[in-house]
Amino acid sequence: MRTVTKHTLSNPEQFKQNLFNWSAQFDEIVWLDSNHYQQEYANYDAVLAVDAFTSIQTDYLNAFKQFKEYQTLTKDWLFGYLSYDLKNDVEQLKSTNYDGLEFPDLYFFQPKKLFLLKGNTVELHYLKMVDDEVDFDLKAIEKQCQTERSRSAIDVNNPIKIHLRINKDQYFDKIEKVLAHITRGDIYEANFCQEFYANNTTINPFETFNKLNVISKPPFATFLRLHDKYLLSASPERYIKKEGTKIVSQPIKGTAKRDEDFIMDSILKHDLVANQKERSENIMIVDLVRNDLSVTAKKGSVKVEELCKLYTFDQVHQMISTVVSQVEADTHPIDIIRTTFPMGSMTGAPKISAMKIIEDLEETKRSLYSGAVGYITPDNDFDFNVVIRSILYNKTNKYVSYSVGGAITAKSKPLNEYEECLVKAKAMRTVLEE
Repeated sequence: MRTVTKHTLSNPEQFKQNLFNWSAQFDEIVWLDSNHYQQEYANYDAVLAVDAFTSIQTDYLNAFKQFKEYQTLTKDWLFGYLSYDLKNDVEQLKSTNYDGLEFPDLYFFQPKKLFLLKGNTVELHYLKMVDDEVDFDLKAIEKQCQTERSRSAIDVNNPIKIHLRINKDQYFDKIEKVLAHITRGDIYEANFCQEFYANNTTINPFETFNKLNVISKPPFATFLRLHDKYLLSASPERYIKKEGTKIVSQPIKGTAKRDEDFIMDSILKHDLVANQKERSENIMIVDLVRNDLSVTAKKGSVKVEELCKLYTFDQVHQMISTVVSQVEADTHPIDIIRTTFPMGSMTGAPKISAMKIIEDLEETKRSLYSGAVGYITPDNDFDFNVVIRSILYNKTNKYVSYSVGGAITAKSKPLNEYEECLVKAKAMRTVLEE
C-alpha cells in the first residue's frame, strides 16, 4: 500500500525546518515535533503527514462508531484530532456554549505523504499513487528555506487585541461555585477553563507556530491545518499511547512558573514538589486514569510507573505521573481511546459530574482545546497529546482563541488559580502580541 524509503540527513535540523516550510502548500497538515525532549516513550523526533487521500469528518453523534469503522476499513496511517466535545458521544452530555472557532468535532485523514524523522534519518511512507514524487519532493524540500514563509507573508500579524471571555471578578465567582460543589460532595476536583480571544484578526499561522515553539520547546508540539482551521500547540502533555499491548497515559497536574535566577528557580521546583494541594490534584487524576484504563486492561495490569515526578520545560515546571496497563492483542484501538476520553487531567473527578459542572460554568465551547491530536499506525498502535498551551485559529472567521485552565480542589484559592492561568497563558499571549 505504501512505498517506504529511508534517507540519511547531513543536517537534520535544517531538513526539519525546510520540511515544515514545504508543508505549507497543503490543505491538510499534521506536524508533530518532540523538540528533542528526552522522554522515555518517544518514537520520533518529528512527524509530518500531508495531503488527504481519504478522511473522516463528523460531529459528535456516533462519532466513535464511525471512527472505528473508518479505521478498521482503512488499516493505514491516520492523523487527526478528537475535540473535547466528543464527550457528548461517550456520555449523555451536551455542549451549548459559544463557539467562535467552528471546528468539526472529529477529523482524521489518511495522508498520501508521510515523513518520520529520527536522528539523522528520515523515512518517507508514500502511497503507491504518489511514490514517483519522492525524489522530486526531496529536492524541493532541500531547496526550501524561506519560500513558503515569504509567500504567506501577506498574512502578517496585525496588532492584536486580546479579550477575556470571563473577567477577573466573574472568574472568582465561578471558582467559588466550583468550590461549593466540592463542599457539597458533588465532585472532588474539576478542571475549570477560560478563553482569551481576538475578533477580526489575521495571523500567519506558520510564523506564529514557529515563535511559539521556539519559546516553549515542548515534547508534544503540534501544527495542524484543516483547510481554513489551524491549531498551533505547545503541549507538554501526552494523553495516551499504545505500543503493542502496552498502554501509557501521562497526566499533568501541578504547575509552577520558571525563574531566570537558578537559585529562585530551584526554590520554585522544590515548593511545587512539596505543595500538598498540587500533589493531591495529581493523585486524584491518577486514580481517575487508573479507573479509565481498567476498562480495557488485563486484570491486575494497571500500574503507576511514576507518581508526581517533576519535569522542567522552558516556560514552566510540571508534575507528571505515568500510568500504564496491558490489553489483549485483539482489543480495538478505538475502544481504548473511547473508554478513556476525554482525558482525566482536563475533566475532574468523578468524571461525568465534573464535566456537567464545568459545562454549566464555562462560557465557551472547548472545541479542540483539551481534546487530542495524534496518529494511529497500520499496526493499531497510536500516540496522542493533550491540546493545551495552544492557539486555535479560524482564518475565514478571523477568530483567534487560546484557553487555559486549572484543577480546582477543596484547597484551591481563587487568586492563586487565576495567577496560575496567567502563567500558562504567557507564551501564547507573547507570540500573538509581538
